[in-house]
Order: sequence, then structure tokens, then C-alpha cells
Amino acid sequence: MAKKKKKSIGKLKVTLVKSIGRRTRQHKSCVGGLGLRRIGHSAIVDDTPENRGMINKVNYLLVVDEEA
Repeated sequence: MAKKKKKSIGKLKVTLVKSIGRRTRQHKSCVGGLGLRRIGHSAIVDDTPENRGMINKVNYLLVVDEEA
């Protein structure tokens, strides 16, 4: 049986650019799950399907850049 190659996980830099006030509880949870606390705060997260789902849900609040 062939061995599986380990796939290197990419990184994404996520920055919060809009306030989370007056947002739904789910959207606030997604922002918190990404490690963001305040406007202008950035976090580096792994490029996984789970994180992509959270980013897609609150994409109107964020700026996302690919990390090398």
C-alpha cells in the first residue's frame, strides 16, 4: 500500500475591519473562533475547511490575505 504524503497546511492572515456589535451570536462566535478581538486585530490561522467556513460566514467583516 502506498504511503500518504503529508500535505503542508497553508496559512491565512485574517484581519477584522468592521465591528461585531449588532451581529448575530453565530457571527460573533465565528470571529472569536478565528482569534480576533477588536477592529484592526489580525490573526494567522491554518487554511482548513473549518476555518474557511468561519471566514466565509463573516466575510463582510474581514480582510483575508494568504501567507507564504
